[in-house]
Amino acid sequence: MRKPIIACALMLAGCNRHQSALAPFGVEARDTATMTLVLVIGALVIAAGVAAAFIMAVRAPEGRLDHAGGMRLVMWLGAIIPTMVLTALLLWVLPAMRPLPDRDADLRIQVEGEQFWWRVGYRPGGGAPFVTANEIRLPVGRTVVLELTATDVIHSLWIPGLAGKMDMIPGRVNRLVVKADKPGTYRGVCAEFCGLSHALMAFDVIAMEPAAFDRWLAAARQPATRSGGRGAELFAANGCAACHTLDGTRGIGPDLGTYASRQTLGAGILAPTVANTAAFVRDAGHFKPGTRMPAYTHMSNEDALAIARWLKDAR
Repeated sequence: MRKPIIACALMLAGCNRHQSALAPFGVEARDTATMTLVLVIGALVIAAGVAAAFIMAVRAPEGRLDHAGGMRLVMWLGAIIPTMVLTALLLWVLPAMRPLPDRDADLRIQVEGEQFWWRVGYRPGGGAPFVTANEIRLPVGRTVVLELTATDVIHSLWIPGLAGKMDMIPGRVNRLVVKADKPGTYRGVCAEFCGLSHALMAFDVIAMEPAAFDRWLAAARQPATRSGGRGAELFAANGCAACHTLDGTRGIGPDLGTYASRQTLGAGILAPTVANTAAFVRDAGHFKPGTRMPAYTHMSNEDALAIARWLKDAR
């Protein structure tokens, strides 16, 4: 008896409110959680009826239940009542499975899966698009359309507390309509094996109050202002600009214009401190095997720190 209890305790210890379908912060995930609870209760009701019929049949004195009575019992508890319960559940579930409606004016966010990071492009209604990486910000209470695709191999976007998972396929755009209903910082992951660092491909989902999101959106669309100096010179001299943009436009690698405000480094695997940033610049493959970013192990630690301080010094 003790071992099952310990096993259940260990499994429950893995639950959290940061990345869990049991801690919804979006309309679809909340509806799914409610639907799951109701379906489980319905299944338990049917199972209890079947168990009760079994117990009654076994314990009934001989001759108390004739053939006709047994057939009626089987018909009611084994066919009619389960059919009524399942039909009621089906009629309730089908409307709840409809996707959220969207309008042309809704914010659209294009998310592209790449090995092993996320390109995130915002297309606000009537405004110019801009690109960032490895985090998705959403306004609470507003419908947002996520346009999902992939650049290299099949990925899958899954934000457990927001909505169901959806594949990201090269050459195809899948749409996922979502609406966050509670502010906070949550976690999303890639749910389709995509290479060596599949397990190291996460991202933050930051649900913000609408006014705060509008302020962030307006600020993020402006080019980041960084001081010049040695960090800027080293960034250019080492060819970093060949892959990384700084102005919200599309490049080969992640855009770094909003890097100073991001909460993680390397798609959710490290805290974005100056020391971690410098170490990642010198040898990204050490932290993320299979990454396409070349190693700069010939670069001195002082130079890497100068680049890291410059990237973090955005106004």
